[in-house]
Amino acid sequence: MSAAAPRAVRVRVPATSANLGPGFDTLGIALAYGDDLTAVTRTEPGATVVVTGVGEGEVPTDETNLVVRSAAHVYERLGRTLPGLNLSATNRIPHGRGMGSSGSAIVAGVMIAAGLLESDPVQPLELTETELLAFATELEGHPDNVAPALFGGLTIAWSTEQGPQFKRLMVHRGVSPLVLVPSFTMSTELARSLQPKQVPHEDAVFNVSRSALLIAALTQSPELLMQATEDRLHQDYRGDAMPATRDLIRELRAAGHPAVVSGAGPSILVLSSGPAERLAAADLVASEHPDWRVLILAVDTKGATVEAIPA
Repeated sequence: MSAAAPRAVRVRVPATSANLGPGFDTLGIALAYGDDLTAVTRTEPGATVVVTGVGEGEVPTDETNLVVRSAAHVYERLGRTLPGLNLSATNRIPHGRGMGSSGSAIVAGVMIAAGLLESDPVQPLELTETELLAFATELEGHPDNVAPALFGGLTIAWSTEQGPQFKRLMVHRGVSPLVLVPSFTMSTELARSLQPKQVPHEDAVFNVSRSALLIAALTQSPELLMQATEDRLHQDYRGDAMPATRDLIRELRAAGHPAVVSGAGPSILVLSSGPAERLAAADLVASEHPDWRVLILAVDTKGATVEAIPA
């Protein structure tokens, strides 16, 4: 019997920013800045990974790579075996900076699996949005980063007995994201370890009100973003572990810019209410803190994409 013809898919996955201030472990937004990957099947088992850009020379280049492991997880959950792969990745999302790099890698693997399964010549299978989110959440542990990476826009994510759920919302066209990336990293595990098991009742009520207001600000009323991004649940507790991030957020907010920790940090997300306000924040950072990388970004509205290409 002749060997199966190779198949190839191309995947693009956006960066994300989670929490958005008060929306701890619930809210996330996709950013138009991402990683591009191509996977080609081969007859030999295992995987060979070539990385260009972020992570080059650092991340695993065999089947232990997170993208490959994520694709294999999907196949295993469906009772199938992932074919051997040649994977090439052009990475732009900074690692360990709170821009969803691990979640995006997981989503990339899930989407590669989805594309290959759909083009399977013997037993094709199309995965649903619910399945994509479930597989990605199983690997990531919580859905707030993988949901926007998968579906784009602003997402609300939550867990039920039936599995993770999400709601995608369109962001108001006036909302103008700015991401500030430092040279240092932050461990998500360390950041989570700094969270208390309990918080004061008034702080919980405060965050419930701000989270509700943030949805309105991001979708209808960007002028409310300054108040809507106030938080008492997680940022202050993590501040001492990344003082440069804490101090720059305070400086930006004192100047009227809605700045928050991006994900677990140490990057900063500024949710400006318009391009002029965003430019003012970018100029402040560029002049006073030139060691921070300034990324002027749009909201990604597509989420992760996959397409079959010639092998």
